[in-house]
Amino acid sequence: MADPIDPELMEILVCPVSHARLLHVGDWLYSTDRATRRRYPIREGIPIMLIDESEVVEQEEFDRIMQQVQEKASNA
Repeated sequence: MADPIDPELMEILVCPVSHARLLHVGDWLYSTDRATRRRYPIREGIPIMLIDESEVVEQEEFDRIMQQVQEKASNA
């Protein structure tokens, strides 16, 4: 898994499309916006927040990731 991103940086980073909060999962930052379902790569520890570099994930993957993050937060 990728190194953690500075919490202060995570507080200010948002999805450039929807302005939704982002979640760090593996080597990706996932937008929490259900309508856009975008994810942004992290390369060498640097979030790549370019729309052209992002991917739209399938609804099933989005739901799985959101559930995974919610379960992890519940167990913390």
